This record gives sequence, structure tokens and C-alpha cells, in this order.
Amino acid sequence: MFHLLPNAQKCLSDEIHKNVFVSGEYGIQEIPNQKVNVQVIDTKGHYLFQKVDAPEKGKFAFTTEDYDVFQVCFISQVPPNMAAHAKKHQIELLMKHGVEAKKYDNLAEASKLKPLELELKRLEDLSESITRAFQYMRKREEEMRDTNESTNSRVLYFSLFSMCCLLGLATWQVLYLRKYFKAKKLIE
Repeated sequence: MFHLLPNAQKCLSDEIHKNVFVSGEYGIQEIPNQKVNVQVIDTKGHYLFQKVDAPEKGKFAFTTEDYDVFQVCFISQVPPNMAAHAKKHQIELLMKHGVEAKKYDNLAEASKLKPLELELKRLEDLSESITRAFQYMRKREEEMRDTNESTNSRVLYFSLFSMCCLLGLATWQVLYLRKYFKAKKLIE
């Protein structure tokens, strides 16, 4: 729950993986002569849901095509002649994705599942979701480890190159100064 100031926009973001079902419910405090628009947008600017002058309560749902960051935006619009008397909207938002968003009651009716079978199906989906999350984390860990190892080897090679340059420069400096001092007859 949050408050939306008059003629303001507030967006909430969430990172969601590929092929995940997302559902949301919102509630908007109704204030006369003030409108609130609701939008769900991805980072590419595609509108997955858009409602102009949204009703007091509403729902939205979509399935993600790619791993992306999605924004749910609430935009308050107050006519200029009403701006002096405008009030804050109270907004409630409940978003669910993955296993949380699945409607198991509908599945039970369609498949004629017993309550215990329905709970087992829910637990199976939950365990698959956890397994996918761990696989994703393992993949990210491998990518980060590879990046870390690559960076370490580059630092090592750069350090060796720097040391060789410094040794070469020191040798050149000693030889040059020896030659200079011999020319000035300060050393033999």
C-alpha cells in the first residue's frame, strides 16, 4: 500500500524470468474528478497492460517472453481547475508470479482432483520452481566465476608486463647514467 500524489507517477519494478505467469490485483481509492491510469511496461517499452481511468479494483495478468524488468506504473491525473483541491490516492497492489500466481482451484475443478492431489500438484510445481531458481543461480555463479578468473589472469599479465617495463626502464637508466658520468669524467 502506498500513496500517490496528485498529477504524479509512481512505478514499482520487478525482475521476472522467462515464461513466468504474472498476475496482479490493484485497488485505488476513488476520489471525485481525479483519474488514475495503470500501466505494466517492460524495459523495451512494450505495454503488457494499460488501463486509462482505472476502476476502483482491477486485475491484470500476462506471461513473460524474456527475462526482463517489468514496471507497474500508477499515474494520477487531476484537471487544472481541480488541482488546488486534489487529494492523495491510496493504492494497494498485490503481484504474484510463478507458482504463487497459478489458480489451483480452477485446476482442481477441471482435472477433478482431490484436495490431497491438488496439494501435491502445488508442491510439485513449487519444487520445480525452486529447482529452476537454483539452476539459474548456479549458471550465474559459473558466469561470475569465469569473469573473476578472467579478470585475475588479466591482472597477472598486466602486472608482469608492468614489472618488465620497470626493469627495462631501470636498466636503461643505469646504463645511460653510467655513460653520462663517464662522459663527464666523474667515474672511470
